[in-house]
Amino acid sequence: MLNFLNMFAPKSQCPIKIRNLNDEFVSYGGLLEQASGTNISLGSIKRAIQRSNGRLFVIDFKGDVMATAAKSLSEEITAIIASADPKHDEVLVRLESPGGAVHAYGYAASQLQRLKDRGIPLTIAVDKVAASGGYMMACIGDKIVSAPYAVIGSIGVVSEFMNFNNLLNEIGIDYKQYTAGRYKRTVSAMGPITEEAEEKFSDDLQRTHEMFKTHVARFRKDMDIEEIATGEHWYGIDAHEKGLVDEVGTSEDYILDAITRKEVLHVQYAPPRQFGDRIRIGLVKAVTEVVLDLFNVHANMRLG
Repeated sequence: MLNFLNMFAPKSQCPIKIRNLNDEFVSYGGLLEQASGTNISLGSIKRAIQRSNGRLFVIDFKGDVMATAAKSLSEEITAIIASADPKHDEVLVRLESPGGAVHAYGYAASQLQRLKDRGIPLTIAVDKVAASGGYMMACIGDKIVSAPYAVIGSIGVVSEFMNFNNLLNEIGIDYKQYTAGRYKRTVSAMGPITEEAEEKFSDDLQRTHEMFKTHVARFRKDMDIEEIATGEHWYGIDAHEKGLVDEVGTSEDYILDAITRKEVLHVQYAPPRQFGDRIRIGLVKAVTEVVLDLFNVHANMRLG
């Protein structure tokens, strides 16, 4: 079937790639039937599978510290919005992330909110981990499905860095920093840290934590946010008991169940890249994380 998402660009140039998981499921069944010598009509099975009951769009998000996958997520969601019928279609996001920078995960979460704003049902499946920024994203879903031992929660904020000021003084290096604005810089990696600066930075952490708690409470209304938002994490089984997730199960089981009812399409943003581009992007990501850890204290404030 010619899908709407591929109509406006040649297949070789379109950065959105679509895989029909129904076809793959039927192919797996065919291989097993051939091996066992059974004579069930795959054609009738396939027709039953692909009846017009709507579609399940499956997308993947694997998060790093700076949530760099948010760009691909944005493109995939844009493509789905262009095609989805909120009355019949739904979206499953297979999410894996231990969290990271506040602003980066705030942006990634806002991409999922775009689906909610258009009334498209959204399920989040967590097979391994959705902690801190990962849970900030997950809680937007209408339903969260977690594997029994997936790591869930960690609703807290952390910032850690090295301060080199004493070392610089010992070796005779005089560090100077000039700012305009009382709190333009509070704590830093190179300068001295005053009690006032520490107090202001602690206030910033608390404010960020309150915003995180408000965000989670908005979507998980039946959960005691003060009990949960301690920075702790739980395995899926316990997270279900505490109300952080709605069901215990795996993304594979969710998809297999959907295949019996809907057309299931895996959507992936995959722009063509040269080998040199991949090396460059990898180096930029690595250097960025090192710089954040050492110097940029406020950007290094992380959900965790």
